Amino acid sequence: MLGVVGANGAGKSTLLRLLGGVGRPTSGQIRTQGRIGALLDLGGGFLGDLTGRENAMLAGVVAGLLRSEMKARMDEIVAFAELEDFIDEPVRTFSTGMRMRLAFSVAVHTAPEILLVDEYLSVGDLAFQAKCSRRIAELRGEGCAIVMVSHGMDQVRKLCDRALWLKHGEVAAFGAADAVAGLFETEMKAETLRRTPDVARRRIGDGPELVARVNRFGTFEIEIDTVELQPGGGIRSGGPLAVTLGYHSSTPVAGAVFVVSITREDGTVCVDTNTQLARVEVPEIDGKGSIRFTLDRLDLGAGAYFLDVGVFESTWKHAYDYHWHAHPFTVDGGAGHKGLLAPPGEWRIGPG
Repeated sequence: MLGVVGANGAGKSTLLRLLGGVGRPTSGQIRTQGRIGALLDLGGGFLGDLTGRENAMLAGVVAGLLRSEMKARMDEIVAFAELEDFIDEPVRTFSTGMRMRLAFSVAVHTAPEILLVDEYLSVGDLAFQAKCSRRIAELRGEGCAIVMVSHGMDQVRKLCDRALWLKHGEVAAFGAADAVAGLFETEMKAETLRRTPDVARRRIGDGPELVARVNRFGTFEIEIDTVELQPGGGIRSGGPLAVTLGYHSSTPVAGAVFVVSITREDGTVCVDTNTQLARVEVPEIDGKGSIRFTLDRLDLGAGAYFLDVGVFESTWKHAYDYHWHAHPFTVDGGAGHKGLLAPPGEWRIGPG
C-alpha cells in the first residue's frame, strides 16, 4: 500500500488519474500490471435515469468484467452496499450516501489488482466505514496493490508500507511510510513556526495591546478568540461533550479547516477530528463567527486531558491559529475501568 502526500496542487490527484488511464502523460511512461479499480469520485459516473442495478452492471463492464461475471456478483454487491430495497429504483432517487455505497461496492467487487483511492473513505456511517476498511484490508491481503492519496499522516503511518511526497509536481521524498510522513509533518510545522509572529496585536477592552502567544502558533489571519467546553461544571465519563470555538478574521479567508483533538498528558491521542475529514464545508470566513463540535458521549477513563484546537489553511501548509495544550480539563467517573476508555459495562454472576 502506497501513500501519496503533499499540499493541494502538488499533483496527487493528477498522478491517480494518470495511473487510472483517465489522462495521458505529456512525457515519460506509465506502466501498470493488472486490472485497475478506482475509488475517486464515488458515484460520479452514475446515470440518474438508470436503476442502481443497471448502473452497477454498467460500471462493472466499464471496469473490464463480462456481463456474466457481473450478474454472478450482483447479489454480493447489493448486499454489501445494503441497498436490497432500493437497487431497482432510479439512481436519481438515491441519496448521496447510497450512491457512494453502491459505487464503492462495485469497485471492490470487480477483483481489482490495483486500487486507486483519493482521500481515505468517508462512506456512510461509522459501521459502514469500518466495513469498507475491512474490505480494503482483505484486498490488500489478497495481493491487491493500493495507491492512496491522504492528508492524514496517522493514516499513512498506520496503513501504508511506503509513501511518496509530491511537491510542486516533483518527488520530494519516497520511502518508508513513517519516514516520509515525518518529513512532511516537519516541513508543515516549520512553515507554521516561520509564519508565527513573536507577538501579535489583539484588542483587549477598548484599546489594542501587544501580548505574547503562549502555546499558540500560526499566522493569525483567523484567530480563535474563545474556547468553551460544556458542560462547564465538569465532564463526566460517558456524558456529552461540546466544544464551541469563537473566531474572527480581519480579511476574508476561504477553505479553512477547523481541528479538535483530545490528548492525555503522556501524549496519547484520544480524539482527533477536523472539518475536512468529516466533509463539513466551512463557508468563507470574514469577521466574527463560531463553530461547534459535539459528542453524544465521551467514554474516556477518569483523568487529566488536554483539549487542542486549531484552524488551518486548506492544504495544511500552515496553521492560522493552533492552541497546543492550552486548555487542560479533567474527566470524572469511569469507575471500574483502568484503561483509556470507560464504556458502559456490567458484570453478572449466574448459576452453573
